[in-house]
Amino acid sequence: MTDLRKLGASGIEVFPLALGGNVFGWTADERESFAVLDGYAEAGGNFVDTADSYSAWVEGNEGGESETVIGRWLKARGNRSEVVIATKVSQHPDFRGLSAANIKAAAEASLRRLGTDHIDLYYTHYDQPGTPVEEIVLALDQLVREGKVRAIAASNITAERLQESLDFSEREGFARYVAVQPHYNLVSRDTYEGALRDVAQRAGLAAVPYYALASGFLTGKYRPGATVDSPRAAGAGRHLESERGRRVLDALDGIARERGAEVASVALAWLAAQPTVVAPIASARSTEQLPALLAGAGLRLTDAELARLDGASAPE
Repeated sequence: MTDLRKLGASGIEVFPLALGGNVFGWTADERESFAVLDGYAEAGGNFVDTADSYSAWVEGNEGGESETVIGRWLKARGNRSEVVIATKVSQHPDFRGLSAANIKAAAEASLRRLGTDHIDLYYTHYDQPGTPVEEIVLALDQLVREGKVRAIAASNITAERLQESLDFSEREGFARYVAVQPHYNLVSRDTYEGALRDVAQRAGLAAVPYYALASGFLTGKYRPGATVDSPRAAGAGRHLESERGRRVLDALDGIARERGAEVASVALAWLAAQPTVVAPIASARSTEQLPALLAGAGLRLTDAELARLDGASAPE
């Protein structure tokens, strides 16, 4: 059985692969979503990541579809106490921003859709530099004090704003971020590695990276001349145009062959081995996509394999 990992200083323990909920209510309908969630849970997975805005970008959707699907699954399976639910605030069309009033209203709406009385990990989805960190932290602290949120975290935030938030929490004794969710993978290392990771490392924060497979590019299905049926194909395919992307694929292919593993598993294993990373996020729109993701949670790369991937993925 794959060991659980501590989520920063929260006391929460999570499976080393978070299941991304962005596809639920989008490319995976409710039946498919339930099947994916069942498969993940049966394999020992307990960490589901969503956001109140998923999937407002789809024509006919309003936002909150993913939370609603997850809530129905939790109710149908009766397993709320066994699952760590992470969701986010700031991007829902009806609840934009990080004002104190909006955070409170958005959290209540998320709780209703999830059909639960608490959120395990609540992220600020995109930082709003125009809103003082004091207002944001105070609003989140109030949710923690009311028992509606167990732990708080930040996604898409600068090192400076993250440090400012942590300093305020510690100085005033308010709830403190325990995790950060950066855009981070083998072909996108620049955003996180550096100042942001330094802050996270000093503060003992857990990193839970999104786009862990670069919108599918790091599954290996994107090749020169290949056509991939995916709404994210254009974004993923652009990595083939860079020398770095091609180098990374070559290195992943070689290690995957030698280890008898899937390319996606190797890419996730590299990410899971990076400093501060506790659980990369990856999504599956069908149960057929799950095994490679789950295998990545248990795969341990050697120092030599990690070094090969480090060299191939070095920022240009």
